[in-house]
Amino acid sequence: METAENTDTKEVLSVLPWDQFSEWMHCVCVVTFDLELGQALEFIYPNHIELSESERSNICYLAFPDSNSGCMGDTQYCFRIRKGRSTRRKLTESDYLCSKDCPVTLLKDDTHYYGYVYFRQVRDKTLKRGYFQKSVVLLSSLPYFNFFKDIADIIAPEYFDNGEPCLEAACHDIDQWPSPVPGKPLTLPLMGMILHVRIPTKQDKPGRKLIEASDNVASLAPFTLSSINRIDLFESLQGVLPHIHLLWELVLLGEPLVVMAPSPTVCASTVLALVSSISPLRCYCDYRPFFTIHDSEFKEYTTKTQAPPRVILGVTNPFFAKTFQHWPHIVRIGDMGLGNSGGSNPSLLSNDSKLKKTSKLKALDSKTGVYTKYKPFLKKDKLFLKTFAKGLAGKRPGTAQSTLLERHFLELTQSFIIPLERYLASLMPLQKCISPLRAPPSLKPFRPEEFFQMVENNGPQLTSGTKGDWVGLYKRFIQSPNFEQWFLRRRSEIEAKIMSLHLVALSETDLESWCYEKSEVEIVDMVLRLRQKISMVTSHRLEVPAATLERLNNQITSITDSLPPDLRGILIKA
Repeated sequence: METAENTDTKEVLSVLPWDQFSEWMHCVCVVTFDLELGQALEFIYPNHIELSESERSNICYLAFPDSNSGCMGDTQYCFRIRKGRSTRRKLTESDYLCSKDCPVTLLKDDTHYYGYVYFRQVRDKTLKRGYFQKSVVLLSSLPYFNFFKDIADIIAPEYFDNGEPCLEAACHDIDQWPSPVPGKPLTLPLMGMILHVRIPTKQDKPGRKLIEASDNVASLAPFTLSSINRIDLFESLQGVLPHIHLLWELVLLGEPLVVMAPSPTVCASTVLALVSSISPLRCYCDYRPFFTIHDSEFKEYTTKTQAPPRVILGVTNPFFAKTFQHWPHIVRIGDMGLGNSGGSNPSLLSNDSKLKKTSKLKALDSKTGVYTKYKPFLKKDKLFLKTFAKGLAGKRPGTAQSTLLERHFLELTQSFIIPLERYLASLMPLQKCISPLRAPPSLKPFRPEEFFQMVENNGPQLTSGTKGDWVGLYKRFIQSPNFEQWFLRRRSEIEAKIMSLHLVALSETDLESWCYEKSEVEIVDMVLRLRQKISMVTSHRLEVPAATLERLNNQITSITDSLPPDLRGILIKA
């Protein structure tokens, strides 16, 4: 008989060294400046981790700000790179459990890494260049921007002061962390500190505190993270506030967009703010919070022989001002030749806030603004902008302004999603159409014209104060990767639900009575199909009640026992 102690031992043995670490991070990289090689990877930890040549090169160049940025002292920002095929791995059982209840915007990225950079540049007369320049980069598949910024803020200074053993100790601490399961208060030891965090769930209300008093940890936590990925929208977008509705449309439609800023911190935070503006929709188009001329995708993204790709790029090098003049949408944040943001707060409704045509963009033009010929489908929400402007005039705290912006974007996106979800629900077959002895019914096809007609009478205008050509916006949206991937995901979820309902109906059917009138060939076929369906529950991660599976297995046993011995033997071996 297996005791509880034996079970616990098996569970402990099943967790190999670095298994838990890999739930959160891929590795930690240290990049230094070598007089002969330039930016070079000094070491990787854990040391068994392998990176492709392309990954190593990208990390090295992205780990340092461009030389024109003038970033003295400590600088933090993040980047995003493609994973090499050799480093992509299949999702594990733990990955599935972690993502099961996670908002789609926080899902682990299986094709890209996020690099969370802590760069230090200080004068040092003992070095030939006269400067100490080094970066600590946390590489992860998780888009937890706030979380890893804070983790880097703990780990990197310790490393700079005390060397490599600090990084090793930090990584071993992370290897003891529980899996990043949504909805559960997590206690994370790190370098003598105890961190407390809670990953959001799909069911969380917007604005909910991640650690509630009821979680019985907030009062005990010396370091509690209020959010793992929240971007300060007001700080990041304050230079282009008059154009937030237009920018929301561009991100929603997956339009090519370049953000030109004076530092990697500013351009990265602006890109992430734009991407998060369409939450709870996920941005399925590529985006690079910080991009350099050394990036392996540089030629792919700067070619003039074809239309610009659907990507949002954050750049700081003035070289890009000329390279990207042909791009349709450009956001300028301050003077790219200076180390400050140069941002401004123009009146949200004044003539100064007018768009600038891309044709007027000059290579050395450094004025903050949005350069585009795009004509928005929706009008500005003047009521919201007036409310927001009052907050600016009244010196409302930046955090409150950011919350106001976040709520506005959320309401706008939800108003946009609701008609899509409502139409999708109408495509689902009625439960009475699900017959246990027939194949599960399919989802009806998405018919754009039918959907547009529904929007005209029952669209976002019923829930949103924003006016304009909603139908025209939907027509462009359904041609974008954001719609394509959203629809594929939702269709997959609905088909899984239909399959689950079909299995429930099948388990409640008297299959033994059905067998009386059937030939042995038909009965064997039924047993094999039942086995296949049960197997699909595991392989397709279908959410089916345990009682349903138990009933189906009992049905298989009863049917098999009713067959002649020779046939029964064949089925048992099959």
